[in-house]
Amino acid sequence: MNYRHAFHAGNHADVFKHLVLSRLFALLSRKEAPLAYLDSHAGVGLYDLAGDQASRTGEWLQGIARLWQADDVPAPVAGYLETVRALNRDGELRYYPGSPELARRLTRSQDRLHLNEKHPEDGRLLKDNMAGDRRVAVHLGEGWHVPRALLPTAEKRVVLLIDPPFEKADELSRCVQAMNEALGRMRQTIGVIWYPIKDERQLKRFYQDLSRSDAPKMLRAELYVHPTDEALRLNGSGLAISNPPWGLEEELRELLPWLSRLLGQSEGGWRLDWLVEEK
Repeated sequence: MNYRHAFHAGNHADVFKHLVLSRLFALLSRKEAPLAYLDSHAGVGLYDLAGDQASRTGEWLQGIARLWQADDVPAPVAGYLETVRALNRDGELRYYPGSPELARRLTRSQDRLHLNEKHPEDGRLLKDNMAGDRRVAVHLGEGWHVPRALLPTAEKRVVLLIDPPFEKADELSRCVQAMNEALGRMRQTIGVIWYPIKDERQLKRFYQDLSRSDAPKMLRAELYVHPTDEALRLNGSGLAISNPPWGLEEELRELLPWLSRLLGQSEGGWRLDWLVEEK
């Protein structure tokens, strides 16, 4: 496993993924009942945009840097942006929260976090970054084993992020398998699969598998920064969300057009539809 997320921290895909995660936490926090957050491929949790890896690609300049400078930010973006600003108190954008740090800061005292990272060095860094928070458990195992190892949870509400490095050809199918396994063990799981969009034609089988999944309902949200028929580069990214909470679809219909304008590079765009409609 060679993938290191630090090269891509804060890019357009991170902004999209983390903004949607922040809205999930906000919507679920309207009720007092505790929730559990599970992260199958967590990374290190916190990234230095001035560090060697992030500096080498500079992808964050077309991602979080654009949001940082925006002056027409919709209200649902506030919680996410405040979390990033809290890490950069001097007003200069340098540190960026991965999904573990974002979840840690946006969840409550009654909530629990289970973070898994297979890469040994990143796993140690993740433990260091999460040290001192008793709500957080860090696991150093195979990400695909998270559903069977950690579900069901004592908490009745669960958000599971499935976000592998996509280094291998079978990872899209393994995402669907992991989602089905999670739903089989805990039907109400809010499963979130992040996936890259390089050539949409390659995703047809993935979409078909998702539409035949065990999800009671599944929302597809995609954000494009380039035309989707241009292969070999990251043209955009998507999120397949099982059991999305009420209110999320409406918020995304407001946020996606704004994000596509803000983050679009050669050509911005978006899609929002149901792969599995609630019966």
